[in-house]
Amino acid sequence: MMPVSSIPVFDGHNDVLARMYRPGQADAVGGFLAGEDGGHIDLPRARAGGLAGGLCAIYVSSPTMRPDENGDFVAPAQPDALNDTMAMARLLFDLEARSNGAVKVCRSAGEIRRSMDAGAFAAILHIEGIEAVRADLDALYVLHQAGLRSLGPVWSRPNIFAHGVPFRFPASPDIGPGLTEAGKDLIRACNGLKILIDLSHMNEKGFWDIAALSDAPLVASHSNAHTLCPHSRNLTDRQLDAIRDTGGLVGINFGVLFLREDGVKNPQTPIERIVDHVVYIADRIGIDHVGLGSDFDGTTVPDDLKDASGLPRLIAALEARGFDADAIASVAHRNWLSVLERTLGS
Repeated sequence: MMPVSSIPVFDGHNDVLARMYRPGQADAVGGFLAGEDGGHIDLPRARAGGLAGGLCAIYVSSPTMRPDENGDFVAPAQPDALNDTMAMARLLFDLEARSNGAVKVCRSAGEIRRSMDAGAFAAILHIEGIEAVRADLDALYVLHQAGLRSLGPVWSRPNIFAHGVPFRFPASPDIGPGLTEAGKDLIRACNGLKILIDLSHMNEKGFWDIAALSDAPLVASHSNAHTLCPHSRNLTDRQLDAIRDTGGLVGINFGVLFLREDGVKNPQTPIERIVDHVVYIADRIGIDHVGLGSDFDGTTVPDDLKDASGLPRLIAALEARGFDADAIASVAHRNWLSVLERTLGS
């Protein structure tokens, strides 16, 4: 067994592509490869922190919301969603092309393992909120051919497939209706294509609709325990049990909003609050069903952690709580590789 200090991390969720896509950056790819002043992840900081790869999310920003005939706020069509999605995917492929082998876009668990062994950053192309795809699913099949291997049907807003859970505290995740007929077609197509379905940002009715329909392990890539932090984005004990029963996984979100029992956005939150959620979920459903889902570049993380270079401090905090090297390796990367192997294939 490798020493705890050298255990690599495979992370279930980051928003670095969305950060790189923001206007005003002359060479976002070059900045990532050489190192940057802002954000949470670039290649030098990933290497410094032992971040060996992760699910790199494409996220299309919300348009202006408008009330429907019932007074509920819904998202209008996003005509640029496909263009924005393609542009962010290109950023990831450009990272791979310009990295001299330091970044690898992976399409199977075997490719992730080989990339990690070679010291390359193993990236999985993920979409968070599938507004770029219409009900005919044509774009889904093309994106899969390009490398898409993971998607969340919704962000925290409605679309033609489902209703994302809005950000509320304190609140139950049981807000809004479940999957639409188009959403059910999407889930079946993802199962057929072996695309991982991410339940983070899904409301509770949608969660149970997917649980009843999908033949893949249930995965919430960046969510926490509702019992410890009663935020609508977090998972109830019953949802956690369902994830366990399918051999699935919860990636612990580092965002302070989803860690604290008071729901306050306070960056002074101790790194031990992340460990609290690891411990709770591991005790509830087993250590084999817990991973990390940082939400780097998409949320406010504890100052104790700061960015990807601070991951060794989290590993040390897990060790201080009594996790041995084998358990830490499971949480840090093994459990993600296992669920991806069973979902995407080897």
